[in-house]
Amino acid sequence: MGGQAQGASLTTVAEYAGVSAMTVSRVLRNSPRVSPSTRERVLEAVDAVGYTPDPNVARLMELVRGRKSQGVQSVLAVVRDEVHDSLYRYVPLEAIQARAVQHGYRAEEFYLGHDRMTAERLVNVLVARGIEGVIASPRSYPKNLQSFDFSRFSSATFGYGLTHPDLHRASTNMMQGILTAIDELMARGYRRIGLVVTEWIDHRADHTYSGALLYHQLRVPRRDHVPLLILPNIGISKGSRKFSQWMKEHKPDALITFDEYIPDWVERRLGMKVPDDIGLVVHDWGTEHEGFAGIDHRRPYVAQAAVDLVATQLMHNETGIPEVPRQILVPPAFVEGTTIRSRG
Repeated sequence: MGGQAQGASLTTVAEYAGVSAMTVSRVLRNSPRVSPSTRERVLEAVDAVGYTPDPNVARLMELVRGRKSQGVQSVLAVVRDEVHDSLYRYVPLEAIQARAVQHGYRAEEFYLGHDRMTAERLVNVLVARGIEGVIASPRSYPKNLQSFDFSRFSSATFGYGLTHPDLHRASTNMMQGILTAIDELMARGYRRIGLVVTEWIDHRADHTYSGALLYHQLRVPRRDHVPLLILPNIGISKGSRKFSQWMKEHKPDALITFDEYIPDWVERRLGMKVPDDIGLVVHDWGTEHEGFAGIDHRRPYVAQAAVDLVATQLMHNETGIPEVPRQILVPPAFVEGTTIRSRG
């Protein structure tokens, strides 16, 4: 059979293994509909004849299978939990749905905690409906999601709010985002740059907020160091006194922080004007923040990446907790605004 390695086909593999071409196709797609012994025999045949799948043919067959199933559109479950303060922003369902449609799926939200929906009950609902793809989108400390049985699904998550179990994930590269914002501020003459976020925000970003600030401080003189202010409460409205004390003690000339509460505290409690006395960059900029300088997390692209991760697993029949989780980091964008000085 060694002479058949040149240009070996699916049929060659099937004849060598003594199975049908369909069985070979199922093995190569990691289908669960093949017994372990048959799978092993086919894979040995693949090695023996030197068969290499044609990626163009594989993609064409995937398109054909997708079109056959368009009549009954498959669903991707977007599993969410409770919502924190409205000032926190999340990956929008519309962005997830738009990418899901491109893969031939329909994205549908499911809520843990609503109407006594437990993780165990939700798993049963999804299985009963034949839903195999899950995007875990935690919006608080995801205790409920930690008890969700991911073993039966192809899944991915956003950011680092859910760290156990460790799924494939898509996130904004906030280390890059904070460092870019700091570089923009320094180019405008700001020197004492302060970062104010909540403990929950830094946790969700895998501590890249605090890590970026600490790295920045290695690059500048100690006299320009402003210690990180982490507010312990999820609701930052309770942090006004701590913020005011920090401002008076360390006197930053620019802030990377929230668009709510902080500007009011700066002006009403401290008598300072933005941007005349202090610059302000919104750490999580959205279209509703027009006029503010900020860091755009580019969540539509994060949504696309997460859907792609799930769709790829579904294509290859991969389920459960991955041995080596893949992580996609989307570069954020800096947005100009009137809350900081102009460059030059």
